[in-house]
Amino acid sequence: MNELPPSPSFIPDRFVSGGQTGVDRAGLEVAIALGIEHGGWCPRGRLSEDGSIPSRYQLVEMDSPEYPPRTEQNIIDSDATLILYEGRLGGGTLLTRRLAKRHDRPTLCLKLETATTEELQQWLTQTRPRSLNVAGPRESNCPGIEKRAFVFLLQAFV
Repeated sequence: MNELPPSPSFIPDRFVSGGQTGVDRAGLEVAIALGIEHGGWCPRGRLSEDGSIPSRYQLVEMDSPEYPPRTEQNIIDSDATLILYEGRLGGGTLLTRRLAKRHDRPTLCLKLETATTEELQQWLTQTRPRSLNVAGPRESNCPGIEKRAFVFLLQAFV
C-alpha cells in the first residue's frame, strides 16, 4: 500500500512581507505557488534594491519611501514573524527581530544552514498564526537566499 507523505500540520491563511529581494520575495512566491493569500506593506514607489517591486505581489504602498516603516507595519499587521537567515542577523533583518519583540509578536529565527522544516512546523502548530510575516536578508546581502528560502518554505508547506 502506498502511503501519502504527511501533510503539514498547520498552514497560515496569509503570508505577508515587504517585497524586498531575498527572503521577502521567497515568502510571497511560496504563497502564490500554493494559492495562499499574500500581501503586506512596501515603501512608497514600490522601492526595492532591484528597482520597482513587481506588480504581481499584492502589496500596499506606505506614505514613506523608507524601509523601516513598512517593516514595522508588516509586523503589526501579522500574528507572528518568521525570520529566515544565513550567517548572522544584521541590518533590516535584525531590525525586524527587534520590532517583533517590541510589539510582542511571536518570532521564530531559523538559520537556513541548519534549520529543519520540522522546527518550522512545530512552531507554527504551537503558534497558529493566521497571518505570517516572512522576513530575512535581501539578495545583495546574501546571494542566492531567495531560492534557498523558497525551497525551504515550499518543503515545509507541501
